[in-house]
Amino acid sequence: MLEVTPMAAEVINELTSQSEGTTDDVGLRFAVAADHNSQAALELSLAEAVDGDEVVAAPAGAKVIMEPAAAQYLEDKVLDVRQDAEGNPAFAIARQEQEGDPSQNGQVT
Repeated sequence: MLEVTPMAAEVINELTSQSEGTTDDVGLRFAVAADHNSQAALELSLAEAVDGDEVVAAPAGAKVIMEPAAAQYLEDKVLDVRQDAEGNPAFAIARQEQEGDPSQNGQVT
């Protein structure tokens, strides 16, 4: 299942709290925009409702909504946030490290 770092959860919660929908219903949606030989081009948006077959997860308290194809691609990934060149938060996706890997330092929830 997709893991979310505390910093990414904080950014997701900030984004969803600014939405016009009720906070409990709003989440960050992942959709597959294009699939190229086991590499997916993902599209992010704020979603105010869950479509029938989407997968919903709440890692680290952040609501994440995934289309089935996106959920399959993200099942062994971790979502983090880094700053872009202008200092704005930018989501980053990486492969989850093996359990016991010291590079994680317990930062992924």
